[in-house]
Amino acid sequence: MARPRTGSGTGDTLFAAAARRDPVRAGQVPLAERMRPKTLAELVGQTHLFGPNKLLAEAIASDHVPSMILWGPPGVGKTTLGRIIAEQTKAEFVPFSAVLGNLQDLRAIVQLAKERRELHAKRTLVFVDEIHRFNKAQQDAFLPHVENGTITLVGATTENPSFAVNAALLSRCKVFRLEALTEPDLVRLLRRALDDEAHGLGARHLAAEEDALVGIARAARGDGRRALSTLEALAEHMKAAGETTLTLALVARAEEHAPLLYDKAGEEHYNVVSAFIKSMRGSDPDAALYWMMRMLEAGDDPLFVLRRMLIFASEDVGNADPRALLVAVAADQSFRRMGMPEGLYPLAHAAVYLACAPKSNAVNAAWHRAQALVQQYGALPVPKKLRNAVTPLMKDEGYGAGYKYAHDFEGGVVRGETYLPDEIAGESLYEPTDRGEEVRIKARLDALRGRGKGGPP
Repeated sequence: MARPRTGSGTGDTLFAAAARRDPVRAGQVPLAERMRPKTLAELVGQTHLFGPNKLLAEAIASDHVPSMILWGPPGVGKTTLGRIIAEQTKAEFVPFSAVLGNLQDLRAIVQLAKERRELHAKRTLVFVDEIHRFNKAQQDAFLPHVENGTITLVGATTENPSFAVNAALLSRCKVFRLEALTEPDLVRLLRRALDDEAHGLGARHLAAEEDALVGIARAARGDGRRALSTLEALAEHMKAAGETTLTLALVARAEEHAPLLYDKAGEEHYNVVSAFIKSMRGSDPDAALYWMMRMLEAGDDPLFVLRRMLIFASEDVGNADPRALLVAVAADQSFRRMGMPEGLYPLAHAAVYLACAPKSNAVNAAWHRAQALVQQYGALPVPKKLRNAVTPLMKDEGYGAGYKYAHDFEGGVVRGETYLPDEIAGESLYEPTDRGEEVRIKARLDALRGRGKGGPP
């Protein structure tokens, strides 16, 4: 087996360096690779990690970088960050694939790392892409070398490390969460690529409409690599067509997906969201699924879709089917565990359930009525019978006087009792419908309110 290369701090070979200097050969390298940031200052996004007084930024600056797990979606800079850390700390960067590598390769890397440390006092940063693909035994093989400092491990994963990395290795690593790049971040990346003559597309002197770049950014779904790859493909298309300005119309023609047809103001986006909500409210699971997939295929964040369903479960289903909220919450939790594309199952599951569930907006109406009373009457005093008499003075003031303990009465209900402030006693805020589970709730509540008014039990 060939021994891992021991070139420069970034793991370059002479051929790779020459290719970057040669503009003809450099063109053979994908745009996303050519535009890979070389310093923290060039890195886009992740301000929560590299702002003032942030742990990771300070660790790099002080040259005290711990072994770590970089957790985040594709195309947000995990590999780039590993290379930057190695460069800024003057460590040897050794990439190691969890898909292609094996324990024999790891032993060779560790042996070279020992020699490098003993002979040259130089550290080795082993970057393990997709570390979640290693089994427990493979992950355990890193433990002694991480613990004794032979290597600094930087693992990259799109999966939750709590479930994807074994506890022993996780306890020896600091976890840093990388976020999906925002649309402004991606537009900034695209602009940089268009302007950069040395590594990007600047030599072609292409112009681009802002709407076109926003369309590409939206379609990329937070993935910088995807955004740059799309831009590169469009640039090649423009070259063949003899065009020099990237327009939204050109982007829309060149791409198969709907997101690029969204206008800058986002009107179509909100139209589709509205159609999704109204389809569920109208108990049409077929339309709900269609509009949901329109949103997801258009690049909307699945967590945004789940948030809309969480709201809908209370706003439009409510107590007509109390399980609806549980289904929506479970879908949200499941998606966060699964990610895409498997996460489409709980998304579809929840959308169909909510569409088919009986509907009630009684909870929605109830809290709005309560809010209106608070705004109308202000902070009404709590009736003394409902106050706790925790001191003798409070008891002397009448706190708790007249309070009747409901469990002491038949059916756990006090006949004729009211718990609202005196000024609004008799107000009915929650009015159940005659749909779904609220049929039963309504019957019980009507009986209880009959007792409260002195009527029959």
